[in-house]
Amino acid sequence: MTDQMKQAKQQALSLADRYLAAGPACAPWNIESYRKGGPQKWNYVDGCMMLAYLTLSRVLGEKKYGAFAEAYMDRFVQEDGRVRTIAEEDRRLDDINGAKTFLPLYELTGKPKYRKAADHIYGFLREFPRTREGNFWHKRVYPNQVWLDGLYMAMPFYMEYETKYGGGKNCGDIFTQFATVRRRMRDEKTGLYYHGYDESRASRWSDPQTGCSKSFWLRSIGWLAAALADTLEKTDRQACGEGFRMLKDMLNDLVDSLLPYQEPGGMFYQVADRASDEKNYPETSGTCMIAYGILKGVRLGFLPERYRACGEKAFFGTMKRYFRVRNGEPSLGGICLVGGLGRPDSRDGTPAYYYSEPVVESDGKGVAPFLLAFAELLQMPGNRG
Repeated sequence: MTDQMKQAKQQALSLADRYLAAGPACAPWNIESYRKGGPQKWNYVDGCMMLAYLTLSRVLGEKKYGAFAEAYMDRFVQEDGRVRTIAEEDRRLDDINGAKTFLPLYELTGKPKYRKAADHIYGFLREFPRTREGNFWHKRVYPNQVWLDGLYMAMPFYMEYETKYGGGKNCGDIFTQFATVRRRMRDEKTGLYYHGYDESRASRWSDPQTGCSKSFWLRSIGWLAAALADTLEKTDRQACGEGFRMLKDMLNDLVDSLLPYQEPGGMFYQVADRASDEKNYPETSGTCMIAYGILKGVRLGFLPERYRACGEKAFFGTMKRYFRVRNGEPSLGGICLVGGLGRPDSRDGTPAYYYSEPVVESDGKGVAPFLLAFAELLQMPGNRG
């Protein structure tokens, strides 16, 4: 292991360990939830963090990370498989994200409730409202809208369940939803993807001709890169060869389209194609998700080996720019707190909107992909041990 990797391991694990002492009843990585106040509820950010902990546990053989994820999820998953605090009538794809931990936890612990929870969430997902072309709505309150975020939240779990327990009967549905996103949300000129698409063209932020939002928001593109890598990993490539090849081609094309926008230090900008804008900045969460998608794609053979250097450059560039130790505690900065589309008076999808959102330190939307990208680095040849 190189000195650079040794430093990365020290810094990444110091971030991971920072939260263990607080215990599973707290979620100090969820700044947005903390600012809202009130009791802790099921949410996608905590799902990202628990998936990162389970991944670290598997890759490092460190039981403490798996135990922490189990203790956290035990507070929400009931014996009958129902998940506390999910408002199922709202039909939010964000609520699916935490379900990615259910099957790993079932395999790790043998607790039947996690298999029941996976069964329940699968059924819940299949009942989501859809666009005319067949894509899940992002949320019931956003009718006819498809966001890149939703592909990450739902599709890896959907594919894993189909592969393990569904007999693959609905894999075509997954491939079709990705293909529709590629057809509707990819910009032909740059190869980049718009954050959202409104089939009805009724939203203030949607283009009346294309239905797409106005900007290439980095984290949404990061969600897509990670969704492609994770869904490919869960796909039975022998049974689903054509769909597998389509997703693989989509990932390769996305990475090729992104690399011209990688800044010299390795990161990518909050609005990916507007580096010269005064208020634009290298953003951590999206960069780390892209690094994760690239490194995982290389490790599993979905991307050529030559892309490894680009993924490493993104990860180490983020670490160099934004990792700090403050008052004895590790911190990761440069994280956009939140980004979305909608509301009558804001979130219009313009670059100015994305620049206006708060930039914070050590939020799970940046820490989790940082840890996941680190776990991919650890599994690369030359870095093990």
